[in-house]
Amino acid sequence: MRQNRLKGFTLAELLISLAILGEIATFTIPKVVTSQQSGQYNAEAKEAAAMFAAAFQTYKLNGLLISTTNAKDLTPYLNYVSYTTNLTIDNAYGYTTLDCATNGCVKLHSGAVIWFDGNGIGGTNTTTNALNFVVDPDGRVTDGTTNGPGKSVFFFIYPNGRLATATTIISGTVNASGNWPGGPVAGVDPPWFSW
Repeated sequence: MRQNRLKGFTLAELLISLAILGEIATFTIPKVVTSQQSGQYNAEAKEAAAMFAAAFQTYKLNGLLISTTNAKDLTPYLNYVSYTTNLTIDNAYGYTTLDCATNGCVKLHSGAVIWFDGNGIGGTNTTTNALNFVVDPDGRVTDGTTNGPGKSVFFFIYPNGRLATATTIISGTVNASGNWPGGPVAGVDPPWFSW
């Protein structure tokens, strides 16, 4: 008489398999979470920049764009949750923090914050004059370091509608105070941001 043997795993084989899966999870889960966070920050920064660009175009089409126009002038054309001067956010990569007390900030529905540079555009030359603003996707100081994960993005909008960051601005870009005259600045965009 032939005896049927049951096929299956032994307890030792099962424990070894679980240990291997645990090791794999230890290395992959943090990377997946970081990648997901980076994607979210990137999407929120782009959404805020697009909204700002649309507000700028509306402002310009209404014939309001003059050399003293600054980023704060666009608040009536932005869709935001609240305007605040009581907030500190991350500055751009390589810097520490920005205070909203002087020029104000708007908080968006996503939690992102737009910080306004108080300088005017300085003129309406489509290739050299630009308004700059900063977008912090998580709307808070993430870790207070110069290269933390939640760093902000410097954006620039030109009268012709071109939108750029500190690493993609046109050489000779200026505003009313003459900021950013040297051209693109490498390494200022956070590592999670890409066009």
